[in-house]
Amino acid sequence: MIRSLYIVTGASRGLGAAMAEQLLAPGTQLLCISRRTSEALALKAGTAQARCEQWAMDLATPLPVAHRLSAWLAQIDHTSFDTATLINNAGVLTRVGPLGHVDGTDVSNALRVGLEAPLLLTAAFLRATLAWPTRRRVLQISSGLGRRAMAGQAIYAAAKAGLDHAARTIALDEALQPNGAKIVSLAPGVIDTEMQARLRDNPADGFPDQAHFVNLQRNGGLSSPAEAAAKVLAYLDRSDFGQNPVADVRDA
Repeated sequence: MIRSLYIVTGASRGLGAAMAEQLLAPGTQLLCISRRTSEALALKAGTAQARCEQWAMDLATPLPVAHRLSAWLAQIDHTSFDTATLINNAGVLTRVGPLGHVDGTDVSNALRVGLEAPLLLTAAFLRATLAWPTRRRVLQISSGLGRRAMAGQAIYAAAKAGLDHAARTIALDEALQPNGAKIVSLAPGVIDTEMQARLRDNPADGFPDQAHFVNLQRNGGLSSPAEAAAKVLAYLDRSDFGQNPVADVRDA
C-alpha cells in the first residue's frame, strides 16, 4: 500500500537527484519533474520497489506543468496516503555579475523557474489536496543568498527571497484551514554542486565574493549532495516542521 506521496522538482541532478534517490522506498509514490528524466533513478526505483514517475518538462514554462499536476492529483487514489509532500527544488543560476550585465531572457528564465514555477505548483498542490485527510507539506529549497545580500547575485537572491516571504504568507493562509498544509522555505547549507563550481570559476572583478567560495571548497566547507539531501529530508520529517516557515537546515 502506498503511504507517502512526494513530488520533487529539479530531480535530475544535484540536491534534487539525491533527495529523489533517498525517498525511494516501498510504500512511497514519487513524482519527479525536471527538464530530463533519469534512467538511473528509474532503475533504482525498481530495485527499491518504489513507484516513481518522471515528467520531462521545462519549468521555465510553468503553467502547463501546474495544469498537468492539478489534473494528475485529481485522478490519483489518495485514500491510503499518510503524507503528501511537494518539494520545490528546481532553480537556475544566471550569469554572475551586476544586473545590468545579465541578458533579459536569462533574467526572465531564472525568475520563472526559481519563483513563478514554485508558486504555481504550490497553488496547484494546495488546491488539489485541500480535502485530503492527509498530512500535507510544502518544502521550498531556499538559500542563504536570499537572506544575505551579495554582489553579483541579484536575480538568484530575488527568487530565493521571494520564496521565503511567500512561505511566511502561505503559512498564515494555511493556518486558517481545517487541515492546513505546513510550509517551510529551507536553506540547505552549502553544497558541492555545479552552482558552486560556477561561482568559484567566475572572474573576481565581477564577483567580489569569489574568494569566499574558493576557500569553502579548499577548507572542506561543502556538503555533498547526498549529505545535504539527508539533512533536508531529516528536517522535513521533524515534528515541528512548519513552526518556522523560513528556516535553515542547521537550525537546532
